Amino acid sequence: MFFFLLNLALTDLGCICTTVPKAMHNSLWDTRNISYAGCAAQVFLFVFFISSELSLLTIMSYDRYVSICKPLHYGTLLGSRACAHMAAAAWASGFLNALLHTANTFSLPLCHGNVLGQFFCEIPHILKLSRAHSHFRELGLLAVSACLSFGCFMFIVFSYVQIFRAVLRIPSEQGRHKAFSTCLPHLAVVSLFLSTGTFAHLKPSSISSPSLDLALSVLYSVVLPALNPLIYSLRNQELKAAVCRLIMKRFQKH
Repeated sequence: MFFFLLNLALTDLGCICTTVPKAMHNSLWDTRNISYAGCAAQVFLFVFFISSELSLLTIMSYDRYVSICKPLHYGTLLGSRACAHMAAAAWASGFLNALLHTANTFSLPLCHGNVLGQFFCEIPHILKLSRAHSHFRELGLLAVSACLSFGCFMFIVFSYVQIFRAVLRIPSEQGRHKAFSTCLPHLAVVSLFLSTGTFAHLKPSSISSPSLDLALSVLYSVVLPALNPLIYSLRNQELKAAVCRLIMKRFQKH
């Protein structure tokens, strides 16, 4: 679990470092410029880290399933070599997905200007600048990625259905609490990640607006990656005790 958490933390850090530094630079220098190569690099890195994160979250659901439903087989099914291979597959799939999307997107001619209504280079906003008939290939690639993402989502749902069925059969309340405390942080991260990303890209056009698009992009590309370490750290008893002490000191001062 901690090996996969390390990989997940790296994807979260990568997402933030891809978008935030350039946005801060533009804000401090009162500019909105980004080079063509810089925009392509931003698209590649963002898709790479987001795709890898989804793959890692799917693998982590399998890790939770094996640890709770098949604990005696955990060492066999998820040994160090198997974990390394799965993590490598997650990073490799993210790299391939990012390479295909970046090459496809930046092969399109831009005929509607070069101004993006976003604080970082995002594929849907770049497609709006190309001809309507020229980006069918990229839309098809996005549809394939959406289907793969839906497959990951269904695998996660199936894993947690089996997990909850197994947990509810645990006779002791302490055992059920321990199992739930192991799964809930991962389930919370998955729910927030998929719900915000899906709504940001599939929301009805009737409620779409530049300010809403910006808020949703900041939420799923910056806020959630920053919150993930905190969500997982809440299982740490020492951290929770430190937070409680800090809150109590605040109340005592007031």
